[in-house]
Amino acid sequence: MASNSSSSPSNLFLGETSSTCLTHSVTVAHKFQVTDFSLLEGIGVGKHVSSTPFSVGGCDWSLNVYPDGTSAGEKIPHVSVYLCLLKGPTPGVRVKFRLGLLDKDGKLVLRPQGSALSKTFLESAGRDCGLDKFMRKPDLQEFLHRNNDCFTVRCALTVIKESQSSEDNKIAVPPSNLCQDYAAMLKKKEGADVTFNVDGQLFPAHRCVLAARSPFFQAEFFGPMKKKPAQDIMIGDIKPTIFEALLQFMYTDSLPDDYNAEDNVTVWQHLLVAADLYGLERLRLICEDKLCCSINVQTVASTFALAEQHSCVQLKDKCLQFIASRAVLGAVMETDGFKDLVASRPLVMKEILDKVAVVKDDE
Repeated sequence: MASNSSSSPSNLFLGETSSTCLTHSVTVAHKFQVTDFSLLEGIGVGKHVSSTPFSVGGCDWSLNVYPDGTSAGEKIPHVSVYLCLLKGPTPGVRVKFRLGLLDKDGKLVLRPQGSALSKTFLESAGRDCGLDKFMRKPDLQEFLHRNNDCFTVRCALTVIKESQSSEDNKIAVPPSNLCQDYAAMLKKKEGADVTFNVDGQLFPAHRCVLAARSPFFQAEFFGPMKKKPAQDIMIGDIKPTIFEALLQFMYTDSLPDDYNAEDNVTVWQHLLVAADLYGLERLRLICEDKLCCSINVQTVASTFALAEQHSCVQLKDKCLQFIASRAVLGAVMETDGFKDLVASRPLVMKEILDKVAVVKDDE
């Protein structure tokens, strides 16, 4: 009897599959400035002052600074700093964060030992995590003496999202490079059909791009009262560096990299004036935000005058809040900027005093 010689292989290789685990995260750095720290000493162990809430990864957070620390009976007292979860969508929020101390110029001068922390918040609100011994108070006193009795805590917070796995069968689509292409077009000057002369420096550009981004240039180049094409357009009252940054923003919707770390109030004031002139609303608000973070005794008067002149309502209100809430009116009045402000706008003093009165009524 003949046997059946055909048989199926016992081991079949049917191909290969793969998958990838993706874990997304969101990182934001928040700076919390504490002024007049000497007035907070003696507030009591376990008592804290809080930053305004800030949002990262769908959660609301705050930084809590404990001027007298969180533990009684320490041989060497410390200032404590904690990150607090105010509100989250669900329990189980995972974070990584790092705490640091900035000086008055915004430079990182201290990163305490153990400042890189990880935490899973098992409840959706009301929990915190941080450093009991953020900084020795004797060391802080020396620092405060050099920094006008104030310091800034910086918290770089990363919220880690839930991991997801997916099959590796999708075509990878690169992110948009539209802004890079426009930046290259501005840099290479190819096809430029207008040139701006700013204090002797020439800036070639493209009319269509400028008109699409700025109502001013739309009317200048294509409106009913458009001017005849000229070889050079003279620009006055703007520094070349400011106009260069303005051009880059119109092409890429972003400022040069060095502007991200720029703390010079005058630069942001000049940029705000230019943004307002050319109708760049988003840039104007960016400048307002930067100036809000730079308000101090020396700058508040000039910033207030600028805000009033260019109808920056939020910035103007921040200036009034600074003068009224920090009991610094006397010091501000001694500055040259304030004297110039009152001389040019006599009614401003009444507005400031009205704001001071409102703050006192609320206390």
